[in-house]
This record gives sequence, C-alpha cells and structure tokens, in this order.
Amino acid sequence: MNKTKRLTQTMDYRTKQARWVRKMLLLYWMIITVHFIVQLGSYLFLDYPASPYEFYVGVLIVPTLIMSGSNLLAELAHFKFSRYSFAILFMASTVICWMIIRLNYDIRIIPALCLLPIFSSILFFNRRLIWLSFALQVIVFFLLLAIDGSFRSYLSDFDIVAIPTFLIMSTFLALIIQASGRDLLVDLYKTKRAQQELMISNAIISKMSMTDGLTKLYNHLSFQNFYEKALEYAEQGAIIHLALVDIDNFKKINDTYGHQFGDKILEGISQIITEQITANDIPARYGGEEFAILMFEHTFEEAYQIVENIRREVEKMTFQEKMQIVSVTVSIGLKSYTEDMNKDKDVFFQETDDYLYQAKRSGKNKIVALDHIA
Repeated sequence: MNKTKRLTQTMDYRTKQARWVRKMLLLYWMIITVHFIVQLGSYLFLDYPASPYEFYVGVLIVPTLIMSGSNLLAELAHFKFSRYSFAILFMASTVICWMIIRLNYDIRIIPALCLLPIFSSILFFNRRLIWLSFALQVIVFFLLLAIDGSFRSYLSDFDIVAIPTFLIMSTFLALIIQASGRDLLVDLYKTKRAQQELMISNAIISKMSMTDGLTKLYNHLSFQNFYEKALEYAEQGAIIHLALVDIDNFKKINDTYGHQFGDKILEGISQIITEQITANDIPARYGGEEFAILMFEHTFEEAYQIVENIRREVEKMTFQEKMQIVSVTVSIGLKSYTEDMNKDKDVFFQETDDYLYQAKRSGKNKIVALDHIA
C-alpha cells in the first residue's frame, strides 16, 4: 500500500515538473518573439547603426534561428528524452539569454538577463540544476570575452570582475531560496499528512460510534437516525420495508455454551445478513440477539425473498462447540410502509415487531409478513 502510494506521489510530482518545463519552454518562445519584434521595431523606427544586410542577417534572422533551434532542441528532449530535459532546457535558456545580451550589450542593464536561467532553476528544487545554470553562465561569459573583441572592448575591468561576482552572489541567493522553499514544502507535507491522519482517525472514530463492535453492523442509535430519515422518504412516496430478525432460543444457547459461543453466532448471522442484502439496504444490530433491516427500492416480493434467503442460510449454518454440532434459527417480521402510518411514526416499527412475535409464538424459524406466514 505504502509503496503504491509513494509511486503515485512520484508520478504526480514528475507530471507537475513536466508541466513547469512546458511553461518554461513557452516563456522562452515568448522571449524570442518579443526580442524579434523589438529589434525589428528599433531598426524601422529608431536610428539603428547598421546596414540592412547586417541587421536582417546578423542581428535578426541568424540569432533568431539559433535561439529557436536551441528551444526546439529543448522541446525534443522534453518529449523524447525526459532524462536529459532539464540539462538541455537550461542550456537552451543560456543560449537565448546570452544571444540577447550579445546583441544588446550597449544597454547597461541587459547582462542581468543571465540571471534568468539561475532563478528559473529554483522552480525545480534541485541544487544541481542551480549549479549547472551558474556554470553555464560563467562559461559563456568568459567564452564571449575570449572570442568577441567588441564585447570585450565594451566592458570595463570593473564589469569583468563584477559580472562573475554578481553571478556567484545570485547563485547563493538562489540556493538559499531553494532550501527555504524545500523546507516549506516539507512542513506543508507534514501538515497535510497530519491533517489526513486526523481525518482518517475521525472517520474511524465516527464509524466506530455508528457501528456495533461485534457484528460490524450499524448500532441501535445509528438505526434510529436512519429510521427517522427513511420515514421522511416514505412520506414523499419512497417504497420502504422493515424487517426485524430475532435469534430463536438465544438465551438458552448462551446459558448452555457461554457468551463467547453466542458471540460467534451473532457474528455468523450478521455476515449472512450482509451477504444477502443489497447496497441500498441498511442492516443494524438493534439490541441483544435482534437485528433490524431497512430495505429500499424493492418490491414486497423482493424484500420477502431477501429475508427468506437470510432465514434459510441461518438454518443451514452450524457451529461446533464441546464436541457438539449446534445449529440455530431465526424468526422474522416483515412490514412495508403504508400511507396510513403518517400519523404515528412508531406504528411502522410496532407492527413489524408484532409480526416478529407472531412468528415466535407460532413455532419460530418463520417469517410473518402481512397475512403471510412461512
């Protein structure tokens, strides 16, 4: 059970992670699109120091193709090679961010864009992803310094020291955020688990308060509540039958074989009742050796057949005690609710109880229902 639950939780967690990867990919497509539109608008409506060929090929088309290709590769990894999807996702984000930085390094704040992969990795609560993102930013930064003279000439000595330092500080900040977020998730998980355990405990206590400990049927108090509700349905036209089942000569059995043996009989009969009724019916241990059954959505003939099956199965049941084979029988009173009972809610139960005692007095191991005795 616990293994299955953990497996389900793991699958659910992976599904949520995949959903976040998809959102990140969508964000990168939006960044590529916005960058394309802004660059094109800047060239068309602002003083842009580049020839049409330099702009359309070197600034607009080729960089957009490179960024789009990186994101497409991340999309492919996400769907086909999920094991590597995180690494490729952050590689793609690094390419996109530094491509935009490379094209717009005259904007002083633009290098801060390299923080996007680092802080994006926080979403996945994985320290290795944060360090991977940091390493990628540092590698690309120093690679641009080494191979791109115009980028190097634009940066001051202070920038060359400040940018890596800023990356390091931001990475440690991301690690702190990730750690605090993980602690928060653990606390939330513990709280949720405690709430679930409390709900389960309350449900168990509630069920125990409603059921009889020996027979596992509803107890007397629960039956009274169901009985009141059943009468409300009956007054609205619902068809309801009530059966009262009493074990014949049960006191003699207890006196002869002891109460533990009597408990075995009660358990056996309650099991038979549970097996014979339908899911819509309500069985209860009304008290002592007496059971009550509320039956819904049956014709009278169907209800009668149910209690007849109970009587027969009990009659066939045997118990062994002190080298003796002991069998028991039950007497049953069965009554259907009628409109003339609206005036007094106790009439329905009382008339059913009268049928039960009629069955007892007329020989036991019988069903009395209306004018029918069997």
